[in-house]
Order: sequence, then C-alpha cells, then structure tokens
Amino acid sequence: MGYLGGDYDVIVIGAGHAGCEAALASARMGCETLLLTINLDMVAFMPCNPSIGGPAKGHVVREIDALGGEMGRNIDKTFIQMRMLNTGKGPAVHALRAQADKFLYQHTMKETIEKTEHLTLRQGMAEDLIVEDGVCRGVITKTGAEYRAKAVVLTTGTYLRGKVIIGELMYESGPNNQQPSIKLSETLRRIGLELARFKTGTPPRVHQDTIDFSKTEIQPGDDNPKYFSFETIYAEQANDQIPCWLTYTSEETHKIINDNLHRAPMFSGQIEGTGPRYCPSIEDKIVRFADKPKHQIFLEPEGRNTKEYYVQGLSTSMPEDVQLNILRSIPGLEKVEMMRTGYAIEYDAVVPTQLWPSLETKIVSGLFTAGQINGTSGYEEAAGQGIMAGINAARKVKGEEPVIIERSAGYIGVMIDDLVTKGTNEPYRLLTSRAEYRLLLRHDNADLRLTPLGHAIGLIPEERYARFLEKKAKVEAEIERLKETRFKPDEQVLGLLASRESAPIQNTVDGVTLLRRPEITYADLEKLSPSPVELTDDIKEQVEIQIKYAGYIDKQLQQVERLAKMEKKRIPENIDYSIIHGLATEAKQKLDKVRPLSLGQASRISGVTPSDLSILLVHLEQFNRTKAASGG
Repeated sequence: MGYLGGDYDVIVIGAGHAGCEAALASARMGCETLLLTINLDMVAFMPCNPSIGGPAKGHVVREIDALGGEMGRNIDKTFIQMRMLNTGKGPAVHALRAQADKFLYQHTMKETIEKTEHLTLRQGMAEDLIVEDGVCRGVITKTGAEYRAKAVVLTTGTYLRGKVIIGELMYESGPNNQQPSIKLSETLRRIGLELARFKTGTPPRVHQDTIDFSKTEIQPGDDNPKYFSFETIYAEQANDQIPCWLTYTSEETHKIINDNLHRAPMFSGQIEGTGPRYCPSIEDKIVRFADKPKHQIFLEPEGRNTKEYYVQGLSTSMPEDVQLNILRSIPGLEKVEMMRTGYAIEYDAVVPTQLWPSLETKIVSGLFTAGQINGTSGYEEAAGQGIMAGINAARKVKGEEPVIIERSAGYIGVMIDDLVTKGTNEPYRLLTSRAEYRLLLRHDNADLRLTPLGHAIGLIPEERYARFLEKKAKVEAEIERLKETRFKPDEQVLGLLASRESAPIQNTVDGVTLLRRPEITYADLEKLSPSPVELTDDIKEQVEIQIKYAGYIDKQLQQVERLAKMEKKRIPENIDYSIIHGLATEAKQKLDKVRPLSLGQASRISGVTPSDLSILLVHLEQFNRTKAASGG
C-alpha cells in the first residue's frame, strides 16, 4: 500500500490508563507491542479528577503494583498530596488517595513507556480492525497504515463517538476537546459487538488567585505518608505537600440550579447516555436529594506549576453562564474566575457480557477490550482491566492459558467478574461493598495476595520477588515469636495494661493473646519485648492485622474454600444450553449470553436460580461421565 505499517505481537489502541498498563505488561512479558494513540500529548491524561486512589480504587492500584504494573509507581513519583482515608475504621476499608500533579503524571508515564524495551509508541487514529476468519489480525489507521498483530487490545476510553454537551451546545469531541473516534465505533458494530451509550461529566476549573481560602477548611496530606507501590521507600515530595480545601454549596446554589433546570441537558432530554450513579452531576444531586441543605465541594490543585483548581463535587453540563453563577454562590468562590467550563460527554461502550473473563471478546478471537470501553468509570478501574488485558493478550500470543483473578484474590477479580457475568447498565464504579471477601482483600496485603502471580507471569523481577519473600518470611517469623513469647503479670506488663485501660492478667500469657485485645497494639508489645531483627513498619502492620483479625480472616477463608468447589466445576465453552431439560427459559437465555466458564460464575448471573444450577450440575456430571466413557 505504500503506507507506514508493521508487524507486532500485540497492538494496544489508546494510551489512557488502561492502554498504558496493557502495553507495558505486554512489552515487559517480551511481546513486541505497538501502543497507538490519537495524540501523543495525551498519554495517561487525567481528563477528570487529578487524583488516584480512594476506597476500592486505592486497593486496585496496590493490586496493579503487586502484579508488576505501573500506576502505583507513577503516582508515587508525581503526587502533591497523599492521605490514608477511613483510618477510624477497620483495615479492610483503609484506602490511600493521592492528589496528582496531572501534567507531571502524564509526562512521567510517557517517559516510562518510551524507555520500555519491546514497546513502540506511535500517534495515529485507528479506524478499522483487520478480522480474518473470526480472528483479529490487526488495525488500519486513518492515514491507511496497516499494522498487523496476533492480538489487539482496545482501550479507547470515552473517545468512541464522543459528544460533548454544555447547556444547549453539543459537538462531536473526545475529552478535553480531543478528536473523537467515530469510525472505530462503526467497525465494532459491523463485526457484531453490541454497544451501549454512556455519559460522564467533569466540573469547571477555576483560578487559584480568585479563591478566598479563608472561607474554606484546609485538608492537608499525611505527615508520614504511605505509598502506593510496595517498591517506594521514600518520595521527596512527601515533605512538600499541597493542601486541598473543603467548602459547601449554599441555599443560593440550589436556587440557581432549580431556576435553570429547563436549561440543563440532563433534564431537557438532550443527553441520551446513562450517567454514573456514584458520581452524579450537581444538578442531579440537587434534584435527587432535594431535602439536603448543602453538598461538599473540594477544591483540588491540578499541579505545582499551574493555577488551575479542580472543583470536585460540581460536575455539570449546565450552560456556561449558569456554571459561573453556581460557582460564585459557593463560600470562598464569590469572586472566582472560571478557567475551563464543566461539560458532559457521551460515548459508546461495549456491553461487557460479550467478553470472556480474560477480557477477550467472545465474537472475535484475539480482540481484547479494557477500561471505559467496557462500561467502567475511573482511572483505577481502567488500569486494573488494562494490566489483565495486556497480560492475557501476551499469553494468547505465546499460546498460554489466560490468567483470571478470582473474586477472593483481588478487587480486580471482583470488577472483571461483575462486568462479564452481570454486565452494567450504567458506568460501573468499584466499591468495597461489591467484594464479599473484603477482609481478605485489604490494601495492606495486596503483595501477599498477588505478587507470586506477578512473578509467575514474568512481570515481577527476581530481585523484587526475593525482597517480597523476605518480607513474608519476617511476618511469619514474628507471629511465631509472639506465640512463643511469654508475658508475666509483672510491674511493667501490668503498668502498660493499666495505661491502655486493659484488664490486668492473672497468669502468664503469650504475645498473640495480648495483641488480640482491641486496645493493645504491636507498638505496645514492642516496648515489652522488641523483635531481635529489625522490622519495617509494613511488616509490623501485617503482623498486627493478621493476629488481631485472625478469627474473621479464617471464617472468610472457609467461605472461599466452600465456593472454590463451585469455581472448579468447569463448564465447556461450547455447551448447548437449549437442549438441557428442566432449565428455565430465562436461565437458558442468560447462560447462553454470558457463557460462564464455571458453575461459580453461573451462580452469579442474574436470573439463574439455585434449581437451574442443580439441573446444570446434573447435566455436567452426565456430560463428564459420557466423555470419560468414550475416552474423550
């Protein structure tokens, strides 16, 4: 054809948070990888909130890091504030959240990508997929360049037929006035994928020098911050953090919004797409929670070298003049100047029940999708899918079985199982409540859960794995030492217990028994009986959590074991549900659509009843007996 092109093992389309993780994983596993993006200046761009982490989302970032991904390392290099949330609650819901220098974040990620072996970063608009005999063989760009590969990963974010809406104004656009991807949407429909129409939004940005911070409450970072990556020992900017600020909507804010609802695209019928339930626009909040007198608004800096502030909590698609009036009705923002207008964006997403748990599409072999194209919201959810799609695309190329994280092993597993098994009728957001085993899926133990897998896949280098094994051994050794250590009811021990308002002991007890008391900490025991070897803070934290919550953890592990039996009962991919006698019609339809890989996955499909599962189990046993008898 005479155009630029080439042959690769894996092609990743889109360099947002999903695309970056997918491409890095594939390249680090030794596959020649092409990362194709509409604009090289938008690699790892944050079109919405300049932050990483929070409940469930922060857990995912740690899981990505434990697997050998990049998001945790990148935010540790570029944060301007770090805070641990929910510290007044149990360890299952502790969550790290970082404010990012959004420009430094994207430049640092781009630099990492550019320096990675086996990875080529190129600007280009993918418009068509090369599909031959039901297998994806590559992509064709707007310029006619033909790139061939053994696997393709689509991570197109909110660009597919993107449409920006501000009041009465509507125009085709990707986020932040980038080019939208129109033809790729048509291609996906042509190859037989069902698409949904979703919406997300972003708030206005305002000028720092026009904010009266004296009318707001300061929200500083932690004095001794923890980090997302298990590899980060110390970050320079930990001592130079920038605060966020808290204010609230006022009665006047609510009046302005109510008086202008006729001009709100959400209520005038201009917006077709379904918006995110857990991140609604301010006009939606005012209507849905009419009895609530005020809503929280956080003012968040976008970076060290910019005056732009992100107004979190004020996502809106109201007309520009109304947005300015809303802003100026908020304490501290009475004289504020708006630098960018908030907007809503509609986009196409793939209905995720069309995917296998590996994130490969059922309809086209070798085609994977990850991120907001799968109906999720959030950078972290996107990156979590991205690393798995990249891993599985690379394994497909190598002729290896896909890697699927169980629900009991990670929030990434919960999210992907939810998407491919249940689907979603609105932009999906991870919540700690979605995980039935959240005491096992803690922020602190992501490395213990997933680093062995990351090492087995080839993403965790030997040196890092050796450090991990050393940490694990030290945790186990210290728990054993505390089991063996005896504390007598002497003056020192009784004095400590009294100071903690803990009941005195009558007889000698071991360290584990003492530490199980809610009011006693590992630091208390350390004063009485320090470890003979030096232990880092994360090892001490792990020892304390494992001892204090042992009973609850054991109960959850027993539940996992029981359910593992159902997960192990595999269902053949080519099973014909229509011939199974006794299955309800709804169950036949739902099972045929989702095509679960195990009885466990089948049990989580909405509309499949326990009696359907019993019938399916009997059928599977008969099928396996017949197969065994025929020597198959």
